[in-house]
Amino acid sequence: MMGRPSPKHCMPQQPFAPVHQFHRHPQAPWLELRVSQPSPHCFRLHAHDEYSIGIVDGGQALFHHEGGPERVGPGSVVLIEPGRWHACNPQDVTHWSYRMLFVQADWVHAQLQLAALRFPARALHDADNADMAHRFCQPLTATNDVAAHTQLLLDFLRANARADALSISSRAIHSDEAIRHAVEQLHAQPQADTSVASLAQACGMSASRFIRHFKAATGVTPGAYRLNLRLNGARRLLAQGAALADAAHSMGFADQAHLQRSFKAHHALTPGRYAQNAKCAPSP
Repeated sequence: MMGRPSPKHCMPQQPFAPVHQFHRHPQAPWLELRVSQPSPHCFRLHAHDEYSIGIVDGGQALFHHEGGPERVGPGSVVLIEPGRWHACNPQDVTHWSYRMLFVQADWVHAQLQLAALRFPARALHDADNADMAHRFCQPLTATNDVAAHTQLLLDFLRANARADALSISSRAIHSDEAIRHAVEQLHAQPQADTSVASLAQACGMSASRFIRHFKAATGVTPGAYRLNLRLNGARRLLAQGAALADAAHSMGFADQAHLQRSFKAHHALTPGRYAQNAKCAPSP
């Protein structure tokens, strides 16, 4: 079972001015690039809907995943499939800088004509892969950049990923049919105020037994799983231009403040800053 990252070393000793920027391009709607520097922020365990490829530009961090924690530093490339629970946190009290490219899973599967991909290595530390990741973890500016970027990204995926019959989220529930219905219900209606007791009853289990089975199959509790779904949904809505209040209401948060607290704990910035800092390059 993956250990929970500790926040005790995440507060900076000196004042800092972290910069978090999100870049998109109208000709590549399947991509979003996060650039964070310098940052002392810690992240709670979370999972993305997208394939995530990141590169560390400066500082040291601990990469928490099912086989970790693993140390990463300048030039390290991290690889995360959709549905893979993880967290990256700066080591001790140092700041770190990184870029993370989020790539829509459906687009990847269509381009490579595969049902799913898995990364045999969770982190890469060689110069060749670092050079490729550095080049495609850059903001796009023109149509010709999109074509070159697409080719480079797909070449990288072909070299470092393997075909898989099941996605991570599908594999998580494949081993325990008893919770399949509960997971499907959470995905279908993450905004619904469905109690753990009702989910457990539908599975024919007590609440405590259901939670144990759910965590064994997915790695997290039902509450954490649903919160992650809601946050990913709110992030998509905000990227599409939705107002904070509308995103909070649509995804089942009690109010806008609830969304802000949860979003900041998982993404190291408020949803308002995420929406404001998301930059989309103009069409050429």
